[in-house]
Amino acid sequence: MRTVVDLTRCQGYAQCVFLAPEVFELHGEEGLLYATAIPDDQAERVRQAAAACPVQAILLGEEVSSGAR
Repeated sequence: MRTVVDLTRCQGYAQCVFLAPEVFELHGEEGLLYATAIPDDQAERVRQAAAACPVQAILLGEEVSSGAR
């Protein structure tokens, strides 16, 4: 699974960090670091994180190739 975060949408709510801390990490007060290639054992947690994002900034799988620019 691949993921991309639209950092122009991201507001730093950090729901993704709480739900998938092995993939998402806050850097400083509001900077988000994340892995683009998701290990299989983290896939469900990342799906939950994407669903929980209040601004829907996380794109997964096929969304990455069709929605990210």
